Amino acid sequence: MSSLTEKNRPIVQLLLNTGTCPRCILRFCCVGSQMLYRHPHKDLMKDLQEFLKNSQEEEDTVCLDVADPPCKRIRLEHRAEGAEDLNHNGAVPQLPSAGHGNAARESSAGDVCNVCLGILQDFCEADFVKKVCQKVNSADYQFTSFVFSVSLPPQLSVRERAAWLGVKQQMRNLGLPLPKDDIVQLKEAYKWIIHPQLSEELGVSADGKSLFEVSVVFAHPETDEECRFLATACPDCFKPAKNKQSVFTRMAVIKALEKIKEEDFLKHFPCPPRSPKNLCDALEIQCNNGAVFVAGRYNKYSRNLPQTPWIIDGERKLESSVEELISEHLMAEFKADSFNFSSSGREDVDVRTLGNGRPFAIELVNPRRIHFTTEEMKMLQQAINDSSDKIQVRDLQLVTRSAIGRMKEGEEEKTKTYSALIWTDKAIQREDIAFLDDIKELKLDQKTPLRVLHRRPLAVRCRLIHTMKSEYIDEHHFRLHLKTQAGTYIKEFVHGDFGRTKPNIGSLLNRTADILELDVESVDVDWPPTLAD
Repeated sequence: MSSLTEKNRPIVQLLLNTGTCPRCILRFCCVGSQMLYRHPHKDLMKDLQEFLKNSQEEEDTVCLDVADPPCKRIRLEHRAEGAEDLNHNGAVPQLPSAGHGNAARESSAGDVCNVCLGILQDFCEADFVKKVCQKVNSADYQFTSFVFSVSLPPQLSVRERAAWLGVKQQMRNLGLPLPKDDIVQLKEAYKWIIHPQLSEELGVSADGKSLFEVSVVFAHPETDEECRFLATACPDCFKPAKNKQSVFTRMAVIKALEKIKEEDFLKHFPCPPRSPKNLCDALEIQCNNGAVFVAGRYNKYSRNLPQTPWIIDGERKLESSVEELISEHLMAEFKADSFNFSSSGREDVDVRTLGNGRPFAIELVNPRRIHFTTEEMKMLQQAINDSSDKIQVRDLQLVTRSAIGRMKEGEEEKTKTYSALIWTDKAIQREDIAFLDDIKELKLDQKTPLRVLHRRPLAVRCRLIHTMKSEYIDEHHFRLHLKTQAGTYIKEFVHGDFGRTKPNIGSLLNRTADILELDVESVDVDWPPTLAD
């Protein structure tokens, strides 16, 4: 059972007199029953006025027959010390009844709450709920549940503190203790009211773990300046941040309110707070779906195609890339806002990727569509493959965020197999290169190549060439098949990079060597899972 008792009467009467809405009064009385907050505003007002009228006549508790679930609380102030619970004859000191001169004022429908600035009034009504649901439905998202989030103006915390100090002063003047030193959070009370209405309108349940978020951002321009005195009193709480438009964030204001002394607060802000003229504005109603992840393997058959867009000094060098050829189809089908591409290593623009291909993953940000059958994913894969002869995709599938870590784990640990077409300045015979086949676990010291020094730190990296197999072509050409540690710079191993890679094919053959073509034949990362055709 959740109830208002005689000890709540001075709080109810004070707050009603100063322009606080019924739901905020319930919060300040620490009423934790969700069902009660969902009662219509007018009914709650009538009930509170009736409570004041009857409370002096009836010592018993006025009970409201609703469930009493546990709720979160927000601590506003340490309990006042030295207040006596009872007067000398053991009775609670009495306030004038609601029928006398200082009775609670009649609150009109147009009054804006001096604490919540109308959030627990107009923004709990069916019209606003329908407005939110219209926004959700027009955005055309796929979802099976939702999580609701609210962004509140930071000055609400200031007003809440001011109202609490007003209550505290009144109770102290009456010689009464505060029943509790915490109240129900505004956000929590608002969600108690709004969740069932949104669920009914949208036809799905509210779920705190849902990936589909419906958010409302509230603002109240009329009272925006009310936090500024805190910056003077507690300047260390308000530090500029790159991604914040204002230093007066909700968390910074709460931190300052915890730090400021009560007497300093009362010098700068009225207690209780004055009623505003205008309601809050619902600045934004937004929807956002959690990211969806798609993985697969790609083959690259072109020697004139970068993995990612090739842009130098703002100028695009080539018209397309592996990333774009794959992502444009995924973006269109998933109706996403943006994407992030990652892969198990990368090849140069002039290097082909053959064999089973290179593992890749794409994060699709805020997708409208999230449900795809196995057959639909096959059709999407086919559409990508039909769109270009430069790439092909296989094993296209939906994966989890955590599964992508397996691809990155294998990036440095696994092996890769290459095929390099090599040229030598001096003529060679088969027997000149045959010894390469016998070399196993060749250790290299590779200083950061000159061609990537602009984007990689200067370092000497130790790498292994596990095996090599030579294939003679003519006096100046041979093909070398290599199995290497991931991260080995193959081009530099062939030509030496002006001595920055030691040993190298040139030094092993005692002649100048260069690489004409390079193919990646396999990336030995066992991910993503192979799918049946």
